[in-house]
Amino acid sequence: MKDFKGFNFRADVAAGIEAAGYTSPTPIQAEAIPAVMDGRDVMGLAQTGTGKTAAFALPILNRLAEGKRGQVRALIVAPTRELAEQIHESIETLGKKTGLRSITVYGGVNINPQINKLKRGTDIVVACPGRLLDHIGQGTINLSRLEVLVLDEADHMFDMGFLPDIRRVLKSIPSTRQTLLFSATMPSEIKKLAHDVLSNPETVQVDNTAAATTVSHAIYPVAQHLKTKLLMELLQHTDTESVLIFTRTKHRAKRLGEQLEKKGYTAASLQGNLSQNRRQAALNGFRDGTYQILVATDIAARGIDVSQVSHVINYDIPDTPEAYVHRIGRTGRAARTGDAFTLVSSEDNSMVRTIERKLGKPLERKKVEGFEYDTKAPHKDKEFARPPRQHNQRRPQKQTGKKSAAHGSSGAHFRGTKRSG
Repeated sequence: MKDFKGFNFRADVAAGIEAAGYTSPTPIQAEAIPAVMDGRDVMGLAQTGTGKTAAFALPILNRLAEGKRGQVRALIVAPTRELAEQIHESIETLGKKTGLRSITVYGGVNINPQINKLKRGTDIVVACPGRLLDHIGQGTINLSRLEVLVLDEADHMFDMGFLPDIRRVLKSIPSTRQTLLFSATMPSEIKKLAHDVLSNPETVQVDNTAAATTVSHAIYPVAQHLKTKLLMELLQHTDTESVLIFTRTKHRAKRLGEQLEKKGYTAASLQGNLSQNRRQAALNGFRDGTYQILVATDIAARGIDVSQVSHVINYDIPDTPEAYVHRIGRTGRAARTGDAFTLVSSEDNSMVRTIERKLGKPLERKKVEGFEYDTKAPHKDKEFARPPRQHNQRRPQKQTGKKSAAHGSSGAHFRGTKRSG
């Protein structure tokens, strides 16, 4: 379908589409919208950045614009607070002219404002599983009039351990309903969930490597201990707008964010230990350009949708080819081009080959001119290293008193010349 007019949306929904600046539907929208409009259950295989939010939001708005207001008639369950907020914002933008109300429900913030909004009445709830169950348990949400359930990013909900929560939610909602399930990948647990919750579904699939077509990939082989140094070189010699850097652990995300700040970059880190306010501030700052660089772990980055990301840098290679495609799908959006750099050490070679098979092409290997790749790994960090045990010295030293012996051993170790790291 060339434009949205062919879907025959109500005038107030069509006005929202125009106000949002949407012109022609993406492949997932073109395939999913007619099935959802027909009231069918839908299994959608699509990753973030393909336009799937509008693929379910527009038909829901079209359906709910008719009928009684102020009752929860649509429930959208998402794995993270960021994704929930993003879906909510899309619904508010697209549904501006309909007068329908949407609210978000998630943990990490005070529950009382959510209870008050639910009391005042809403048509759509976008929720994370844990806090949704809190409301169900406290009787502060009424789902008896629910007509449409959306499970978004089901594979990430599984990754984060939410499937038991999802099954508990399913027991609290009407069995007669329309259900839409979206997932970027289909592990066996999600196949089973889809089989259990969907009735005669229409399967809609967009090529899960499609997001990579506007992205230029490059691999930078480098020893593990030189990654940070090489990253700084890359940033210094690359014309970047907004840069999203992925690390494997939250500790590394935090540390790398601090190191970038020391180098004078406007950078923030997004990791699980942050309070909701600080997470939101980091995201908002990245969206509005206050921060040029955002360092994140895979789980912390769920739901990040920033259209102007020019570069995605994998400081650590992801664990699966699907995760790689998902990460790099955050650049090169909306017909823009983007770059994906991945720093790889020798132990990553097997995953590189797996990713290349997934993409159906080899990834270009690159080197930074003038970079000293042969710099040897330093001895263990003297500042934080524990002194090695010196068994041959321990017994005689104990006779002089435990405290002074321990102190003396440690002091001698840090002052003296170290032979081993």
